[in-house]
This record gives sequence, C-alpha cells and structure tokens, in this order.
Amino acid sequence: MPALESRVAPQGEAFAANRTALEAQLARLRALEARTRDKSAAAAPLFAKRGQLLPRERLAALLDPGAPFLELATLAGYCLDHPDPERSVPGAGLLGGIGFVSGVRCMVVADDSGIDAGAVQPMGIEKFQRLQQVALAQKLPFIHLVECAGANLLDYKVETFIHGGSGFYWLARLSAAGLPVISVVHGSSTAGGAYMPGLSDYVVMVRERAKAFLAGPPLLKAATGEVSSEEELGGAEMHAAVSGLAEYLAEDDADALRITRELVASLGWNAALPAAGAAAYAPPRFPQEDLLGLAPVEQRKPLDMREVIARIVDDSAFLEFKPGYGSATVTGHAALCGQPVGILTNNGPLDPAGATKAAHFIQLCCQSGTPLLFLQNTTGFMVGKAYEQAGMIKHGSKMIQALANANVPRITVHCGASFGAGNYGMSGRGFMPDFCFSWPNARTAVMGAEQAAGTMAIVMEGSMRRKGQEVDHAAIAAMRARVVETFERQTDAFFTSGRLLDDGVIDPRDTRAVLACVLAVCDEARRRALHPVQFGVARP
Repeated sequence: MPALESRVAPQGEAFAANRTALEAQLARLRALEARTRDKSAAAAPLFAKRGQLLPRERLAALLDPGAPFLELATLAGYCLDHPDPERSVPGAGLLGGIGFVSGVRCMVVADDSGIDAGAVQPMGIEKFQRLQQVALAQKLPFIHLVECAGANLLDYKVETFIHGGSGFYWLARLSAAGLPVISVVHGSSTAGGAYMPGLSDYVVMVRERAKAFLAGPPLLKAATGEVSSEEELGGAEMHAAVSGLAEYLAEDDADALRITRELVASLGWNAALPAAGAAAYAPPRFPQEDLLGLAPVEQRKPLDMREVIARIVDDSAFLEFKPGYGSATVTGHAALCGQPVGILTNNGPLDPAGATKAAHFIQLCCQSGTPLLFLQNTTGFMVGKAYEQAGMIKHGSKMIQALANANVPRITVHCGASFGAGNYGMSGRGFMPDFCFSWPNARTAVMGAEQAAGTMAIVMEGSMRRKGQEVDHAAIAAMRARVVETFERQTDAFFTSGRLLDDGVIDPRDTRAVLACVLAVCDEARRRALHPVQFGVARP
C-alpha cells in the first residue's frame, strides 16, 4: 500500500497560528473538565466523614490498574445546567466510559454524588441512556455505581419524568440481550432510581449507607401517614436479608468494589470469545503533534485531509479509491493499529461524482466487512443550476441510502466544518454512528453564520419591498448581527458536545489512540456471541 507524502511546513506562520489557536481551545477543554473534578472533590471532607470514597475514587478502585479507560461525553450538559459559561459545570452529573474490570471490557457509569448529592442534572438522563445504548450495541456488561439524590422537585419538568423511563427500558433490554447488568449501591437509590437495582441482574449494597425505596420516609408519611426509618424501609441489610433485592452486602465502598471485581471475574465473560487476529503494524511516519497545526483557524482556509490521514494510520499508508473521480471527496483503504478501515473524508463540498463515489465505496466496505471511518470536513453538498441538473439530489440520496443501511461499524470524527446535509452524508450524529467525536475546532451547523445572515437579509429586504416599505438597512444589519452571533455560538464544538451531539471533544493528538480503542470495542462486539433471554432476568 503506498505511503502518503506530506507537504506541510511545520515552521510556517499559518501552521504556528493554527497550533496556537487549537492549544487555547484545548486549554479551555481541560479547564472545563478540571472544573467538574474540582467541584466533586470539594465534597471530600463530607465523604471522608461518612467513610465513603469519592465517585472518581470508586471508579479507580473498580477499573483494572493501568488499563485504558475511554471516558465519554465529558462536556454533556455544558451551559445547560447554568447559562453562564464561567459557572457551568459540565458532565451532567455522571462519569461514564469504557474500561476493563477484571480483564473484561465493560461500560462503567458512576453517579457523581460529589456534586449536588448526585441529583439528576440537565442532560443527565440523555447521557445515561446514550451510555446504555453504546453498551447494548457493543455487547458490553453494564456496571452502575449508584448514589443519586433523584430529581430536583423544585425544578420539576414533566419531560424529564417521561424521558427518564427510557433508562429502565434500556436496562431491561440489556439484560434480555444477555448482557450482565450490575448495580453497586453506595448511597441513596430512591423513587424511580430504586428500579436501577430492581432491574439489575446483580446488586451489591453497602451496609449502613445504601438505601433503596420507592418512597422515602418524608413521602411515605405525606402519602400514607406511615412512619418508618430509612433502614427499615430500604436499608442494605433489609434488602440483603428480607426483600432479596441485594445479592451481596459490603462493609464499605472499597469492599463493594472488591466484590464487584470478583463477580465480573467469576462470569467467565471472555471464555468463549474467539481470539482477535494480531496483525503487525508500523506507526505513522509523521508526528501526531502536527495535527495541532493542521486544523485551520478559519474554516474557509483549505485543509488537505490526506495530511490528517498520514498522521493517524499505520505507516501513513493509504490506498486511495478513485482519486481522479469526484476528487473533492477522498476515499480509500488504510489500517489503524492493525485494524483495516475504509476512510471517507472531504477536501471540499460533496458534488454528484463525489457522492456517487462515496456510495460505491461504502457498499464495497460492507461487502468486505471493513469498518468505516468518516473524517468530517465539509461545507455540504454543492448547489446551483449545474449541480441540480447533474442530479445532485439523486446522487446525494444514493450516498445517504448506502450510509443509513451500512452493516459495518461506523466511526465519525468532526475535524473541521460540518455544514448542511454534508453532516448527514458524512455520518453525523443523526445517522447513528457507533461512535462520534469532535476536535475542539470543529464547527457544525445547517450552514455557515455569514451564509445564514446573508440569506435572512435577502429575505427581509424582499419582504420590505413587497410590502412597499422603504428598505431599513439598519434593521437588516442588526438582524444580520443577531443571526451571526446565534450561529457562531451554536456551531462551537463545546456547545454541540454539551448537547450530546457527539461522544466527546478530543485532543487531535489522541485521535489515533481513541480510534484504536473504539475499533477494538466494535471488533470485539462482532466476535462475541451472546445468550439472550426473552424478558431479561427477573428477580426472585
């Protein structure tokens, strides 16, 4: 397979400007993630007084030391919990990601009870359900470290209540699919949250700390007049000895996590997993550090995506498919840490030839069982009389049909622009890729801010003329400014990630490692045979 050559000048002014801008965005990302960690860690004195581990300490004690852990959706809820970017605490009150427990690749979720006692936050329900859906699609055991104060009734929203029920739906689906669901109850699990252990296959509860009941003492007294202590109503010892909700009774957090690790080890989860083929591979020929200088500060400036490919694939080797046809759409075969991939990316808008080539290539990768990697960098599909007459709609539709029905893993990385229907055709979130990540410089919108403002200005001026009014240029200018501000704010990768329109913002230099991780997850899922049961495991 031929190796790509690089024409990048790392000493150039444009490269240095790009790098400076991206480093600033990465500093912003790390500061936001640190804000969440610090807020949770501020509860350390209270946790120590209660003899508890902090949520991140629980996670560390559960996971295999030194093994990789891919945390997902770290910015979820950003600017939704608080409109002020300087006060918003991202993460949606949950820690979640893919890691190893006793050698088993699992989806692990922990309520961040160091923040507002783990109360449900905006986007917390959506993040939890996204992690459940990843576990189901990728055949991962699901482990939940539970300590949640439940919903904030002072900020009650009916849609939160309704959509929250889907979390229980997915728990039942996970169990029925043959995927172990394990709850480790460290503290409160009340009201609807009580169904978390109720719908789990295995439950570990911490003595004197864990509580699970449909109605706590205050609600019970208000509803029925009955008076009961928390321990009598839903304590760990009662559930272990009387109700049968808990299989294992732990002395403290550390003991609960020890039991969980032993439980996972006892499942023999990998015993029947066919071994993966181990292929030798060489690293890229060019430093991944260069990726910081490649992404342009301004989206209008060109970026040859072959330069990106050369820094993430094995040996920088890329067998381009139909390079002379629809050349703005780049397609071809490569490997990443020994795993074959079919790559689709953009050096310009999608035109009829590019869309046709992409549809052809997607189908060929499905024929060979090759995972698809989409590196998004497009301003959309071409428009104009010539392109409409050339069949842009039908050829673009062919590409979308091939994409929507592809039966191989699909992974998307937003590397630059992602505008208009190009977001759809290049496997954006709406087309349900297995995983979707963004670089900090990525921009996503129905169109560019200036395009949107210009379109609305034309519409507004036309409306004034039709009504016989004098054109108010000041009003049009004010409207243009509002549209540009709205689009610029919402196209930002931090804004879109806060709304779970990806699985996380990543450092471009980590792209190869992240892709290797999720490709391994997808590969293992497709090699694993499950033992489904019709309705999931019903508790006695």
